[in-house]
Amino acid sequence: MKALRWVVMALVLAAMNVRAACTWPAWEHFKRAYISDGGRVIDPSDARKITTSEGQSYALFFALAADDRPMFDNVLEWTKDNLAQGDPGEHLPAWLWGKKDENNWTVLDSNSASDADIWIAWSLLEAGRLWKEARYTTLGNALLNRIAKEEVVTVPGLGPMLLPGKVGFAEETVWRLNPSYLPPQIARYLTRFGEPWTTLQETNHRLLLETAPKGFSPDWVRYEKSKGWQLAPDKTLISGYDAIRVYLWVGMMNDHDAQKASLLERLKPMAALTAKKGVVPEKVDVATAQPRGDGPVGFAAALLPFLQDRDAQAVQRQKVADHFPGDDAYFSYVLTLFGQGWDEHRFRFTPRGELQPDWGQACASSQ
Repeated sequence: MKALRWVVMALVLAAMNVRAACTWPAWEHFKRAYISDGGRVIDPSDARKITTSEGQSYALFFALAADDRPMFDNVLEWTKDNLAQGDPGEHLPAWLWGKKDENNWTVLDSNSASDADIWIAWSLLEAGRLWKEARYTTLGNALLNRIAKEEVVTVPGLGPMLLPGKVGFAEETVWRLNPSYLPPQIARYLTRFGEPWTTLQETNHRLLLETAPKGFSPDWVRYEKSKGWQLAPDKTLISGYDAIRVYLWVGMMNDHDAQKASLLERLKPMAALTAKKGVVPEKVDVATAQPRGDGPVGFAAALLPFLQDRDAQAVQRQKVADHFPGDDAYFSYVLTLFGQGWDEHRFRFTPRGELQPDWGQACASSQ
């Protein structure tokens, strides 16, 4: 009997060790610090304690990468009920929710944000595949169809493009676009659904290449009919808090993705500047390549997948270790979850843009 007790105890300890090995400490802390019990990602930097569809979409990705299905469902249900009027297949999620006044928490801006919508749709489709759950797949398909109807337009001389949102970004002859809104690996993934996604993958590639003439991607850019990209010096043509994600997405692309090499080559000046300075610039003038300021620690994490020089990468890795984001730095924290998570081999993207999580059989079966 005593021997049996020792065997049982050993099995229990082994199971606990397996579970401990499966956890993602940074994600576990993010959940405690930034996600409410109801599944709402809170940005504490805003007095209104806001929630964005972006934050919800990233939380879905991290939950999937961590094999955290309870949190995935929690975040999904809050998003459906509070941002999408109960059905993301019928209503694109509102991008901003928070405290309107002392007794009123509600949608603060009903416009959509297509980057969040794309990440939510992709996460649902991949959750359906990885967890073998048809309801995720059905909802992901419905949301993707809604995105195609309301956020994709045909730009003369360019082709189908993803607008940043359904309202306010398209005029008769001018379109305002954000290069960070459609990660190339997700654009690759969506080609399996045919048009407009098949062509959009190529036009998105053009957007990334052609709007970074000196190797720095702009936060925002305008395209004018018969004139093309408007890249003349302009105070708004800055590579900063939006564009940092372009370098992150490109760095996380699978090495066998046909578009990766050309993107790394075009954006090489950002890598060179970071290696020379030893710190990621906060902002860079896209037209002159002049940097200013030092980026927060999340920028260092974001460049971990992007930097191809191991010594330069090691410098940024140490910065992340020494200055890990606190509980009041939502954006830096999510950049760190992406960049450091990838650097720790917690997930990868396949050449077809699918998620390749590092669950392991023990992890996958322990939820």
